[in-house]
Order: sequence, then structure tokens, then C-alpha cells
Amino acid sequence: MSMKEAYEQKLQAQLDEWGAEIDKLKAKADSAEADVQLKYYKQIEQLQSMKDTAVDKLIELKDTGDDAWEDLKAGIENAWDSLGSVLNSFASKFK
Repeated sequence: MSMKEAYEQKLQAQLDEWGAEIDKLKAKADSAEADVQLKYYKQIEQLQSMKDTAVDKLIELKDTGDDAWEDLKAGIENAWDSLGSVLNSFASKFK
């Protein structure tokens, strides 16, 4: 397995984990009081948008050749760090 493939697998695993966490947050929001639901749904929508951007970055990485993937790495890690930070912040407020 190449470094690029290992990196792709690592990113995909993280995306899968975040997707599951977002689903848990949606379930919690569904059971919240009506006035709080709107606030939560808005934040969940932001998380989903960030996740979609991260998915796009992963697709871009997969479409990039073995020689050029390192050039994308900084942008990908920035998207991952942002999503992870926002998700952790929101999840900690939600508990």
C-alpha cells in the first residue's frame, strides 16, 4: 500500500466517524425542545456542509496522481482540522 492510499484510508475512516457523530447529534436534536431544535439544526447543517467539503477534498485527493498528492495535503488537513474542531466544540456543548 502506498503512502497516498494509507492517507486516503485514514481520512475516510475519520469521515466515517464524523458522519456517525453528526447522526448522533441529529438524533439528540430531534428529541430537544422545539425552541432549541432550530439552533441545533442550524449548527448541524454547518457541520454537514463542512463534512461535504471534506468529502470533496478526499475525492480530489483520490483523483490526484501519486506524484502530486502531497501538494493537496495542506488544504486537506486544514479542512479536516476545521471540521474536527467545530464538531468537537458542538458535541461538547450538546451534552
